[in-house]
Amino acid sequence: MNTRPLVLVVMDGVGVGPGDRYDAVATADTPTFDRLRGAGVYQEIFASGTHVGLSSDSDMGNSEVGHNTMGAGRIIAQGAKRVDDAVLGGEIWEGAWRDVVTRATTGDGTLHLIGLLSDGNVHSSWEHLLLLLDHVKADGVQRVRLHTLFDGRDVEDRTADQYAERLEDALATRTEGTGLDWAIASGGGRMVTTMDRYEANWSVVEAGWRAHVQGTARPFTSVGEAIRVLREETPGISDQLLEAFTIVDQEGAPVGRVHDGDAVVIFNFRGDRAIELTRAFVEGSGFTGFDRGTVPDVFFAGMTLYDGDTNMPPVRLVQPPTITDTVSELIARAGLRQLAASETQKFGHMTYFWNGNRSDPFNAQTETYIDIPSDQIEFDKAPQMKAAETADYIVRALQEGGYDFLRSNLAGGDMVGHTGNFDSTVLAVEAVDAAVGAIAAAVEAAGGCLVVTADHGNAEDMVERDKQGQPRASEGGQPLWKTAHSTNPVPLYIVDYSDQEWAAVDGVDAAGLSNLAATLLTLLDLPVPENYRPSLVAVARNSG
Repeated sequence: MNTRPLVLVVMDGVGVGPGDRYDAVATADTPTFDRLRGAGVYQEIFASGTHVGLSSDSDMGNSEVGHNTMGAGRIIAQGAKRVDDAVLGGEIWEGAWRDVVTRATTGDGTLHLIGLLSDGNVHSSWEHLLLLLDHVKADGVQRVRLHTLFDGRDVEDRTADQYAERLEDALATRTEGTGLDWAIASGGGRMVTTMDRYEANWSVVEAGWRAHVQGTARPFTSVGEAIRVLREETPGISDQLLEAFTIVDQEGAPVGRVHDGDAVVIFNFRGDRAIELTRAFVEGSGFTGFDRGTVPDVFFAGMTLYDGDTNMPPVRLVQPPTITDTVSELIARAGLRQLAASETQKFGHMTYFWNGNRSDPFNAQTETYIDIPSDQIEFDKAPQMKAAETADYIVRALQEGGYDFLRSNLAGGDMVGHTGNFDSTVLAVEAVDAAVGAIAAAVEAAGGCLVVTADHGNAEDMVERDKQGQPRASEGGQPLWKTAHSTNPVPLYIVDYSDQEWAAVDGVDAAGLSNLAATLLTLLDLPVPENYRPSLVAVARNSG
């Protein structure tokens, strides 16, 4: 077994783009990337669509499925695809769904549907929401309230009004002439309302709680009025930053606060930004996220399992995929020591998602997890994020020795890319390049092996494009900056500073993130399971 350290760096959201002036990766000064490309094995691999278990090849990759796939070594049905399968097979309408309907049709019960209003298929699905509404109607639920979170990241920004209008039309189509009482009750932008993750900022969830549950957020008489006024107050504001609001009637009373006896369903299928609101609903007196006031007695269900270690939520409409024998589990069984380091925004990806939806180490004696607190400001204001600090942890660990496999995530390409600020994203990519450079120098000094890749694209394509791939502009001629992920491939650099040389394996079909686990095991001289997708490298020469 090779005992040199193996280091993996995931450059979150740094894909391979068109190389034009809207490509922040190509625009950035990246001497490390340039040097690594010529120093070892370089490939471009798939990180989106069916290659990572999503429904179609038009589906953008994302951090959750990317890290799941990298760690699993196989293509697992993910996200929307997992729920799609449950819908097609009828699984979703059995079990917990019947309990939801029973509660919502008992007495004065109301069904509350909370989630991201988006067809980006990253956190939620527009089609899933429409199917839920169809079944709600067929099951005779009289009173329904929608609590809408606006995207601006996984879909074109500043389209919240269009999605709200589509939802209002969908509600009207299903309720016209029926006497059904269905309405939108609250809303807000996803980055300031409800959808915090990794406990980075509980005030975001608290804002959602006030809007959705208590009905005490800023009042408006309609969702259209809310969006219009908030945009007028802050021209150019991104949908993801729209202030939380509550819809009220003519007397100023909230039209859809949550009461005892109601049913609540979060229709997001991705867990990282749904888990905190879930906890606010289901945890008892030990909850410490924020002051919830009086917690209503409701029947709560999530779309699927959001956290396997804590069994959150206890009730869900669709059971999650089971991912066993992940690469870190196999490395732990081999007795090798592992380190995972990331700032908070991607810590769960390098641990929970990487481990196949498991938060705890497989072997606490041989695994160390480092969570570096992220800044609690808009990321384009400090675009370097914690790249340098993350690199410092890896460098120190290499200098001290003792770890066989070290993995880390550099978040800037993704998190700053989501702001749509091109110049800041260029700075973020340059910070990532510098961090990779520092890590590479330490790996070389330790005689180790370096693997650098990304979980999906984002920073390499920062403009909205038409069907021909041409950049789109506003009526004033300004670029329509894009805040979403991409379907572009991602780079894979492998540089071994020991006495081994590696060559790319020819003929691997649709090489992608699912091949990374086998590649890592090969580099560690560990056996590759038969059900893994194949390694992308093989030994070219070993002078030892």
